[in-house]
Amino acid sequence: MMVMIWFWLLMSFIDITKGIPYLSLRINCPKIISSYYTLPNSTYRANLDLLLSNLYSNATRDNGFYHTTVGDGSSNDTLHGLFLCRGDLPPYACRNCIGDAREEILELCGGATPAIIWFDECMLRYSHKSMFGILDTSTYFTVTSKGDNDTQPNGFIQLVQNMMGQLITPAALSTGNKKFAVLEANFSVFETVYALGQCTPDLSNDDCQICLTNAISMLSRYCFGALGARAVFPNCNVRYEIFAFYHLSALRTPAAPTIVPNSATTKGNKGKSSAKVIIIIIAASIVSAIGILLFVLCFYFLKMRRANKSHSNVKEKTSGMTDIPTEQSTQYDFSTIQAVTNYFSPDNKIGKGGYGAVYKGRLPNGQEVAVKRLSKNSTQGSEEFKNEVALVAKLQHRNLVKLLGFCLQGEEKILIYEFVPNKSLDYFLFDPEKKHLLNWFIRYKIIGGIARGILYLHEDSHLKIIHRDLKASNVLLDGDMNSKISDFGLARIFMFDQTHGNTSRVIGTYGYMSPEYVLHGLFSVKSDVFSFGVLLLEIITGKKNSSLSMHSTGTQDLLSYAWKHWREDRALEIVDQSLGGLYSRNEVIQCINVGLLCVQEEVDERPTMANVVLMLNSFSASMKTPNPPAFFNGGIEKISARQEADQSKSKSQPLSVNEISTSELYPR
Repeated sequence: MMVMIWFWLLMSFIDITKGIPYLSLRINCPKIISSYYTLPNSTYRANLDLLLSNLYSNATRDNGFYHTTVGDGSSNDTLHGLFLCRGDLPPYACRNCIGDAREEILELCGGATPAIIWFDECMLRYSHKSMFGILDTSTYFTVTSKGDNDTQPNGFIQLVQNMMGQLITPAALSTGNKKFAVLEANFSVFETVYALGQCTPDLSNDDCQICLTNAISMLSRYCFGALGARAVFPNCNVRYEIFAFYHLSALRTPAAPTIVPNSATTKGNKGKSSAKVIIIIIAASIVSAIGILLFVLCFYFLKMRRANKSHSNVKEKTSGMTDIPTEQSTQYDFSTIQAVTNYFSPDNKIGKGGYGAVYKGRLPNGQEVAVKRLSKNSTQGSEEFKNEVALVAKLQHRNLVKLLGFCLQGEEKILIYEFVPNKSLDYFLFDPEKKHLLNWFIRYKIIGGIARGILYLHEDSHLKIIHRDLKASNVLLDGDMNSKISDFGLARIFMFDQTHGNTSRVIGTYGYMSPEYVLHGLFSVKSDVFSFGVLLLEIITGKKNSSLSMHSTGTQDLLSYAWKHWREDRALEIVDQSLGGLYSRNEVIQCINVGLLCVQEEVDERPTMANVVLMLNSFSASMKTPNPPAFFNGGIEKISARQEADQSKSKSQPLSVNEISTSELYPR
């Protein structure tokens, strides 16, 4: 007999839910659908398919919310979309609900725009117009449960209104990137009221409160006295029931005051009625528990089969992120980046280079960021982008700029860094007016910070990294003028027992690249040491490596200029005149010595960064006497036969202009 009861319960639940595991509450889309939207091979339909796939693939986010944009933003084919799952829903259930919503909205709306579908546990919408952070109260509906409270309607309504009022502020100000709150309160000994309020997380706190207030007013207007009801807008929803419709493990707000019925209404057969009610409740609870358990098991099995199938289809359409770690950084969708930068407003632009542009922005939590948008015309953009994310996301050091997030969507490749307010070193160092702000104390601190950052990359991080593009424009300065190394687009990872690598594509900034890299494509930790030496001499002299001329200095480059004065015991004459002689003579001499050792032509003669840091921090450290630097050709010095051969070889294989990046005024 018990087996038959279980079988009957199982079959009844399967029959009830067959084909509709998530009940569609309401769908809103144009009744007249243009043929333009239904063309299977149109750009619009391809964008819509990609949009819905992106939404589905991101449906396991912890906050149950995601918004994205597909298209270039300038045509009717551009689409904006988002979804919101109920705040208590686990990720797998959110994904299942969005999977059903994706299929049903296509079937019922045929691709028309705008469209929005509400399910019991999630909502999905898309439109030609941007919707991120925009309060929309143009569309709403209400749903009531069957039955009213006939015994004490006024007391019940008073309790509901009290609970709803208490939900507004906790929902709008809730933590954890969710605007969601629940509440429960006793109406009688055997009756509990459960309430919920939720907004899309992109709304401001004020707009969320406005939206919830409007939704609650809809309940008062259309659902007076109902035992359960909900009011739904595109940006928010409220609901109450006399059963627990959300997971009881969800975060509860403080309980509303209990309202006890008037004693006159419960006289007479109170004891007998209470006993009967208790027996009924216990029996119903047991049956319900068994049924719910069977339903959940069967439903989960069916949904997992469906989800696995859908996931395999989506996986074929989305790629490019498998090699980018996301544990240490956040993936943002393009619509969020647009909002953060005021749609890439020219007023927000703080820099530009061959890679693209950098914009100042502000995240929803108020944090200022630098948004690096790679140029769509860059043939190396995708490779360098993935390289930079994969590397920087794993690096944590106070002298390295911190990567906060990224966006890889269609042709858009965007990096979000911590905002460093004082721009880049070259912004000050090579400007006749601003260089006066760099006194010797600040310059010496900057030199030490760069050295420690490179040492971390070479020896102290869990990866061994060669930067390959160290230069003044890639050193950012924070509010205290501490140096932070940026731009890891050309960096390479080494195994810890690996000493060097080679490449047929010589990419970097001429003047900072070591001779073995320029001529033979060989790079190692000593390549970065060479670049550091050039940069150190630039900081001391205040001159660009490429700004010197034979007419003014008798030499053709900064290294020759520094070596000529060092050899003639006139090293202090190369110090930046803007310092006005206010510097430590010993520190300057020591730095020039270190700089010349770093730019030695022979790789083995250059110090490691560990030795560089030691020499900069200790006047007692023994230091070698430098030899003529690489590329030195001033005075009476002769170019060796090997150098002539190398130069001849390099002339036969000239560097492409496109393979050399240029220094820019602002940070990269």
